[in-house]
Amino acid sequence: MKRQPDILLIGVGNAYRSDDALGLCAAREVSRRLPGAVVVKEVDGSGTSVMDAWEGADVALIIDAVRSGEPPGSLCRIDASHQRLPARFLARSSHSFGVAQAIETARELQKLPRTVIVYGIEGASFEQGTGLSDPVIRSMPALIAMIEHDIAAFQPATNNQEA
Repeated sequence: MKRQPDILLIGVGNAYRSDDALGLCAAREVSRRLPGAVVVKEVDGSGTSVMDAWEGADVALIIDAVRSGEPPGSLCRIDASHQRLPARFLARSSHSFGVAQAIETARELQKLPRTVIVYGIEGASFEQGTGLSDPVIRSMPALIAMIEHDIAAFQPATNNQEA
């Protein structure tokens, strides 16, 4: 089996459900701004596609739109490596078996990457249509900066590890 790169960025979402496209848009922007720093994969948001995407990865950075009850545009960053995701993320996914469920299932099966960080912006609309809502668009620069900061922090550690 081929080994995944040390840092994997997974953009989660559906380009035709408004703010649900956040993960895809953000992953593409990070890839454009930091070419070669990470490998980017895009998935539809089903838990199985997320688990398949991170198989063999050391570090999985996951971007997804959030429905946690916070105001639209609110940012979140959760280090899910050693702690369970808050219950509010398990019950409100736009996917029946989504990212949160995939993380907790993989944790139970001991198939979680060494490091898993989930990033998101609270969405305003998950209706059919294209384009992100204004609150999500306004929060996007801060989300990208947060992800870039973490990638920079992981770079020295991953470059010094033996393959």
